[in-house]
Amino acid sequence: MADARMMAGVPALNAGLYRTIGFLVGDPVVWIELMDQKSSKHLILRDIEMDRARKHSRATSCWCPNDFTPSSGLSGDRETATAQSAAEFLKRHQCTAVSVDRSIPMIYVHTLQQAGIQVHCDLEWGLIERRQKSADEIDKIQFAQSQTEKVMERACQTIARARASADGVLMHDGAELTSERMQSMIDVWLLELGFSNPGSIVAGGPVGADCHDYGHGPLRTGEPIIVDIFPRDKKSLYNGDCTRTVVHGAISPVVANMHRAVARAKAAATSVVKAGVTGQQVHEATIRSIVGDGFCNGLPAEDAPDTYTAITHGTGHGLGLEVHEPPLLAIGGPELLAGDVITIEPGLYCKAVGGVRIEDIVVVLPDGCRNLNRLHEGLDWL
Repeated sequence: MADARMMAGVPALNAGLYRTIGFLVGDPVVWIELMDQKSSKHLILRDIEMDRARKHSRATSCWCPNDFTPSSGLSGDRETATAQSAAEFLKRHQCTAVSVDRSIPMIYVHTLQQAGIQVHCDLEWGLIERRQKSADEIDKIQFAQSQTEKVMERACQTIARARASADGVLMHDGAELTSERMQSMIDVWLLELGFSNPGSIVAGGPVGADCHDYGHGPLRTGEPIIVDIFPRDKKSLYNGDCTRTVVHGAISPVVANMHRAVARAKAAATSVVKAGVTGQQVHEATIRSIVGDGFCNGLPAEDAPDTYTAITHGTGHGLGLEVHEPPLLAIGGPELLAGDVITIEPGLYCKAVGGVRIEDIVVVLPDGCRNLNRLHEGLDWL
């Protein structure tokens, strides 16, 4: 049995570590929980960060690497020195075995083992706690989603209100409206709201048939245009994630039929979400609905016609401090927990036409779920 458990890394890059210690810093840190009567929690980090850590972290005690210098001295490399001090801390507290989480960098494992400390990986540590969002976390995600929806509405309306040139290319403020231009506008709008953005998907026509193509080139009238925005609130660090599909001008019967099927699939998946249901069962509800409406499931065969239309991905994923977190709503997806925040985002994709996807965020409850979205899901944004 382990005498302690430990996380390590850079909190600014490791969302699980940040959530555990409650303190954001861009340098290596070590978090150690001693399995003693007091269950004390210790944070080792740069000396210049210790005052802030004492005020804002969840640690019982804060230390710098120099407080636990081994007899051989500390390396001049900051990450190596932090790992060395963690090993020395454990040795001084007579710990011979330590349990670590799944995200720990190998340098810490290597250094602990060199010091004669047994290392065991606890694959579940931090995962369940992180999935079961607190009321405060849900409020932060709700706010992030509300701001994401503001930008989504603005983006879809900009596309819908553009002028179509004689050859069908959309024009905005006297210039072609391209995927890249629309993405830049979305970036600016989000920045004005205090959000960072890794890059939005604005994929029109056949380009949208690849569900993860970010989009490129001119947008055109009459084609489905997938807009997927997944920004991060720079203040809370929690994410929003919303997808809608917009058509400029006339909506063809083919696209309208795809959209109806996707909307029904989203409703079917949402209706089965509750604690205790598996992510696989949610995805199976999506597939039943899609197939029941005459469409396919899975990637096309090499000889499939361009008219092959299918859902080619899972139904959704967890969301929080990162856009993609456990659990997955896909084959093999785990049992849902009360407090999980997940996306429901079925889509249909066809090389000849393009793609249609609709995405909402829901909070899993003991007897159902709560949808955090308020924005309409239609194709017409005039």
